[in-house]
Amino acid sequence: MRSVKKMIKLAAGIMACQSLFLSVASAQKGPVIVTQVNFPETHAENGFYPGNKAPLAPMHFIKLPIGSIQPGGWLKKYLELQRDGLTGHLGEISAWLEKNDNAWLDKEGKGGHGWEEVPYWLKGYGDLAYILKDPVMLKETMVWIEAVLKTQRPDGFFGPLNLNNGKPDLWPNMIMLWCLQSYYDYSKDNRVIPFMTKYFDWELNLPDSMFLKDYWENSRGGDNLYSVYWLYNRTGDAGLLKLAEKIHRNTANWRQPDNLPNWHNVNIAQSFREPATYFMQSKDSGDLNATYRDFYLVRNIYGQVPGGMFGADENARPGYTDPHQAVETCGMVEQMASDEMLIRFTGDPFWADNCENVAFNTYPAAVMPDFKSLRYLTAPNMVISDDKNHSPGIQNSGPFLMMNPFSSRCCQHNHAQGWPYYAENLWMATPDNGIAAVLYSQSEVQAKVGRGTTVTLKEQTNYPFEQEVRFTVVTAKTVSFPVYLRIPGWCEHAELFVNGQKVSGALHAGGYAKVVGSWKNGDQIKLKLPMKPTLKKWAENKNSVSVDLGPLSFSLKIKEEFVKQDSRKTAIGDSHWQADADPTKWPAYNIFPASAWNYGLVLPKDGDISNWVVKYKAWPKDSMPFTPGSVPIEIEAKGRKIPGWTIDKNELCGVLPQSPVLVSTPEEPLTLIPMGATRLRISSFPVVETK
Repeated sequence: MRSVKKMIKLAAGIMACQSLFLSVASAQKGPVIVTQVNFPETHAENGFYPGNKAPLAPMHFIKLPIGSIQPGGWLKKYLELQRDGLTGHLGEISAWLEKNDNAWLDKEGKGGHGWEEVPYWLKGYGDLAYILKDPVMLKETMVWIEAVLKTQRPDGFFGPLNLNNGKPDLWPNMIMLWCLQSYYDYSKDNRVIPFMTKYFDWELNLPDSMFLKDYWENSRGGDNLYSVYWLYNRTGDAGLLKLAEKIHRNTANWRQPDNLPNWHNVNIAQSFREPATYFMQSKDSGDLNATYRDFYLVRNIYGQVPGGMFGADENARPGYTDPHQAVETCGMVEQMASDEMLIRFTGDPFWADNCENVAFNTYPAAVMPDFKSLRYLTAPNMVISDDKNHSPGIQNSGPFLMMNPFSSRCCQHNHAQGWPYYAENLWMATPDNGIAAVLYSQSEVQAKVGRGTTVTLKEQTNYPFEQEVRFTVVTAKTVSFPVYLRIPGWCEHAELFVNGQKVSGALHAGGYAKVVGSWKNGDQIKLKLPMKPTLKKWAENKNSVSVDLGPLSFSLKIKEEFVKQDSRKTAIGDSHWQADADPTKWPAYNIFPASAWNYGLVLPKDGDISNWVVKYKAWPKDSMPFTPGSVPIEIEAKGRKIPGWTIDKNELCGVLPQSPVLVSTPEEPLTLIPMGATRLRISSFPVVETK
């Protein structure tokens, strides 16, 4: 992990010169030029996809329209599980999605259900429909979109009018704006632009005394800011930049040098990006630095754990820093969304690395393998997941650790964005009319490149469970354009092959391989990302360690016992479900360990584990690798039980003992599997030595 000082130095120079090395490989038609760069230059302006209009600072990457990217492999499987599971059928369960008396469906915004739940769910559900082109989901999405478009009043306000002390609550509208942006990118419906223009005129005229004053909207004003820039880049209306200044002025101050406005986990994961968003207008390096500083501030105290997140089970609390502290599922998907946006704003591959870290190691464990239930909180060290009250070990009182489709009100709806947004950001356009593979996953992308030729790139890989990523160009005619391939920060000595020929020169960790050529149909690019077991020491968390293989972190393989429960009887207190929601169709689960978990690792004296045995197994037939029974990679390790490390008084995994731990128990073989595949897990390990 890079230091704060180094990261801020990078942020301050984010638009600096970038050439590192040059290599030439012959292809069947003309040379291919390969250069490693920090990020795409922004001197040019993409002629086919809307980036930032002046005077906004140009973005290094530009989001492609929804539908341009078709995921395959395990990611497509996950999207299908979402469709067939909780995301696709939440309308049958959630009381807030019940159409009767729903304020989002009423022309005047009147009704019993009119806050964040509908747009939280719709922004993921709708994007999932657009990606999968599912007719049933597309039809359901349009029910809500059409209703929202009809709620706009003559003054420009839309949706339910939620008043807090006489002030309109703008937070739920911020989320719905994102739904409308996705819908426009997919459909180009000409009603969306004037709708948003009229609403933002209303916001501009709202007195500052009534603008973004309540807790959620004040923390999360950056979401509103992003939507304003989205519209500005399509209309060029200068008044929107005045509104952007007003939003930034009235949003919580995420630029504080040594503190945060609040320590709520979702607010942090979602709102720390606000200064970097405003940087595009202010061009003040202090804004960009603040986002990096916020990221590290919370992680240096509460994030000394694997998985890309931090412990804040509701809020980060002084003294609660052990790996048994958890984070909300909402926090995970909001962190992924922030990372995806920051890739575009800064070009820094660090954000892609962190996005993969959360996506591969933390988020999959928050849901059941069939995606039919989820839990509010998930921790790196978690050996019980049940309906008991674990407070004050975790902050909230209630059944916050169990898998329950009827429960966890915000996460129940907001989880939907996680994998659809990830799929939409696998590939991005570049200012020089090129294309970039930013997040690796099997997929196809269709985009305009060069002078306007539409090409398809097919990506074949089981990454992160394999070390190769293979690309094939599909084009009707020869076309010149750059292809950017991210070199992850964990990968030294990556290798690049073009049409079977290895490119000379070493590709080092971080940055991008910029591959420029005159591409013809069938041309192939192969990127090899060597992975070996590595050890990460968490000195600030009892000298514990975690084991990595490329972008994957590993956990002890614990036998998991699932005990079915009635979802109604085990839901969190503020949960509400529809009268005919069937708990037998949508059960909840307690999960208990059916094997020992209290092991410390036996390590080589020099700490070098690169020779540990990595076992590659057959790829699962259902393309779902995130379960203990189907995961295709295991690492063989050795450990010893730590008798004094037990379940604590709050029935959580006990606090880590200080390493090294002296024990006299026998050495045993251990199997480690990717932590994203585990619903119960030990991911931060003590180190043991013999007495």
